[in-house]
Amino acid sequence: MTQIQASPNADQTAAKPKIVLAYSGGLDTSIILKWLQTERGYDVVCFTADLGQGDEVEEARLKALNTGAVAAYALDLKEEFVRDYVFPMFRSSALYEGYYLLGTSIARPLIAKKMIEIAAQEGAVAVSHGATGKGNDQVRFEMTAYALQPDIVTVAPWRDWDFQGRADLEAFARENDIPVPTTKKDPWSTDANMLHISYEGGILEDPWTEAPAHMFKLTVNPEDAPNEPEYVEVDFVNGDPVSINGEKLSPAELLTRANEIGGRNGVGRIDLVENRFVGMKSRGVYETPGGTLLYHARRAVESLTLDREVLHQRDALGVKYAELVYNGFWFAPEREALQVYIDHVAQSVTGTARLKLYKGNCDVVGRKAPRSLYDKDLVSFEAGGDYNQHDAGAFIKLNALRMRVQARVEARAEEAAKK
Repeated sequence: MTQIQASPNADQTAAKPKIVLAYSGGLDTSIILKWLQTERGYDVVCFTADLGQGDEVEEARLKALNTGAVAAYALDLKEEFVRDYVFPMFRSSALYEGYYLLGTSIARPLIAKKMIEIAAQEGAVAVSHGATGKGNDQVRFEMTAYALQPDIVTVAPWRDWDFQGRADLEAFARENDIPVPTTKKDPWSTDANMLHISYEGGILEDPWTEAPAHMFKLTVNPEDAPNEPEYVEVDFVNGDPVSINGEKLSPAELLTRANEIGGRNGVGRIDLVENRFVGMKSRGVYETPGGTLLYHARRAVESLTLDREVLHQRDALGVKYAELVYNGFWFAPEREALQVYIDHVAQSVTGTARLKLYKGNCDVVGRKAPRSLYDKDLVSFEAGGDYNQHDAGAFIKLNALRMRVQARVEARAEEAAKK
């Protein structure tokens, strides 16, 4: 953990209540830092989570101190993020509304957890965040905070202040000499971590408008990807990916490598209109190259190693699991209970998947597992094996019995109606 402590200013000598702000250095949290000081009278302790954003973390840390924070923390959470949050979620095969791999959603409980830990260390009485009153993140941050510290005070400036939108914030920033990243060239909001980058707002609020090509950062345009396909093999042990192309890697290293491979092949872009927990629809554009690659690789190994009913049940629960993560219930007892079942199921997911990546496509072209349930002799069209095709007739009749009974009842009813 890296901490930079600012020297007390003259106006900080009097005791003030402390508040911990989840600080990104972007437009919203830059304004919030100053607002918490001037309008609410807090000494602000800033916290920036390093989830793979690169130089942004160092820049945010220094910017927080230069803007008046009494202390600034920067925590390298990359390994913890992938090991304890991303990979457990991946075991559920969760997709929100069929598309979204939950890149922003899964980061919030870890950030909020560390925010609560810093609040305890600093003796802070409150925590704050930059989520708007229309979004999901306010729920995710505060649900986690309350689950871990029931008596904590949460301050959500977007629900309290008089600013009406980003134009007001930009004007405030100019008045207070606070640099902000939003420009006319890039009029949208982004959130980045090791799993994905999200893009929302601005011109993307029109669901008919195509996302501009220059917006994407993790993936090349599929049209510009290499003209030759790239093959990649991913090994899984007891439910988690452990190596790519035979090289064993730590969780964070593995996801980074998967991002590189998927990104250069244009894999992992999605554009969807999703249903927010607070009740409205929103348009989000996401790029998740490594997560997409690992998702398809996992499904390939699971197709060999999971019993049919177990797989179907896990997939059904995966829908609920995705909703819990999206809606901010990571530390809720129902998510923790689901995790026990999902982790148990994942223990048999050991094997290797081979993928073919080509201009945005990610196709499974091979899979193998030491304890595969796939029996070539059993499934073969050739005669032999333990399967007697004559048994199928009775099987079909028994499964059709209720429908045959229903059909007979309806036929008798129709005959009676004609008389």
